[in-house]
Amino acid sequence: MNSLWTSITRFYNSSIGKKIIVALTGLAMLLFLAGHLLGNLLVFKGADALNTYAKWLHDLGNALWVARIGLLVSLVLHVVATIQLVRQNRAARPVAYGCPATRRASKASRTMIISGLVILAFVLYHLSHFTWGVRNHYYDGTNPRYLWNGSHHVYNMVVDGFNWLPASIFYLVAIGLLCMHLSHGFSSVFQTLGLTTPRTRTALDLAGKAYAIGIFLGYASIPLAILTGLIH
Repeated sequence: MNSLWTSITRFYNSSIGKKIIVALTGLAMLLFLAGHLLGNLLVFKGADALNTYAKWLHDLGNALWVARIGLLVSLVLHVVATIQLVRQNRAARPVAYGCPATRRASKASRTMIISGLVILAFVLYHLSHFTWGVRNHYYDGTNPRYLWNGSHHVYNMVVDGFNWLPASIFYLVAIGLLCMHLSHGFSSVFQTLGLTTPRTRTALDLAGKAYAIGIFLGYASIPLAILTGLIH
């Protein structure tokens, strides 16, 4: 057991180990953003579709909590390892990099710190607005809170939440900031895992930008549709 822990500690303390952890946890969050978006977009299909999806998630029970804890651990590891990498790089090489590829990797690492902080803000936003009920009319009984089966009326929760303009503005700004850095994270994941070549670098950069634009448009469409009355 001690030897295993020593190996894990040695791996984490190494620069390569931290880069791999940042890449893998970043990949997990990239996949989560896409999957979470697909579920949220069910709001456009109406209350029944979104509430059925929400109940399916709730019925997963322990599996859902394992996923939540895993995502939270990934977020913490991602932010901490990235910050430590940036500090190590600055301490080891105070002079600017000469190699363009290395400059790109360094820039990606620095911007991922911002992405991590934005994701953390998102976590706090969702907890305060949708769990703790801060300025969400869903929790003051303006609209029905529960369905006939006793589960939460998630459709009403989302609509009531985004009807508060400051919440929607914060959400849109945070999504915009996050997506500004997603393309860096997307390409750096493949670079760190050794899947980038001179031939594929341009294609991966374009794919990262396309992914970031798609994520932004998808998430932004929900509060905008609610504020404009398309979803009510």
